[in-house]
Amino acid sequence: MASPKKENTSWGKVASWYDEAVSQKDSYQKSLILPNILRMSEVKKGDNVIDIACGTGFFSIELSKTGASVVGVDISQELLEMAKSKKSAVEFIKASAEDLSLVKKTGFDKAFIVLALQNINNAKKALSECSLKLKTGGKLYIVLNHPCFRIPEFSNWGWDGDVQYRKIERYLSETKTEIQMHPGADPKIKTLSFHRPLQYYFKSFEKAGFAATRIEEWNSNKESEPGPRAGAENRARKEIPLFMAIECMKL
Repeated sequence: MASPKKENTSWGKVASWYDEAVSQKDSYQKSLILPNILRMSEVKKGDNVIDIACGTGFFSIELSKTGASVVGVDISQELLEMAKSKKSAVEFIKASAEDLSLVKKTGFDKAFIVLALQNINNAKKALSECSLKLKTGGKLYIVLNHPCFRIPEFSNWGWDGDVQYRKIERYLSETKTEIQMHPGADPKIKTLSFHRPLQYYFKSFEKAGFAATRIEEWNSNKESEPGPRAGAENRARKEIPLFMAIECMKL
């Protein structure tokens, strides 16, 4: 089978906006994903960690605060320059998730791909590259927009009386969708989001030499402003998760 066509999915064109959005106190990255990924992974002093598709370094830098030795990798020069400007202890390297040969270090204890695998064209190659960098028994932590409930262009919220529900039009088919990088800004600045069903990921884990050892589903920590639909919206948020986190172990 031919390799997927190489396509640019870097967020470098909106580096400043991206960095500011991720770092805000109420961002999902800071208020929801960060505390959960730290709890789940139990990164500690002395761990050797690689953060793949690290962007402007938000998670890399937070992981380094545990005392771990962290390498952050991203394809975007713009994002990495912003990451390096923060003067952290993280070593940042420009490299594609699909080719980590520029990262000379191997035998990492833990690897992270946070909200990035869904934007990587050849996810199978990225997982294989990650496996090569981890030691046997090392752990990989992936966070995704939930692939069962958040399918670009093919999922949405709906209403039936006083119930809010999630409408899913397609799930098993793999899809590639253009999305606007910066909502409210230039609509021509887009990247790609790749939807894959759960079976795609779990088959890919096995092929790359991983065993999935834990899965968690994280729902929104936000609440609606008071109003006639607030109760239904809040109930839906508690029941329908936004994110999926997967822990894999290298065999």
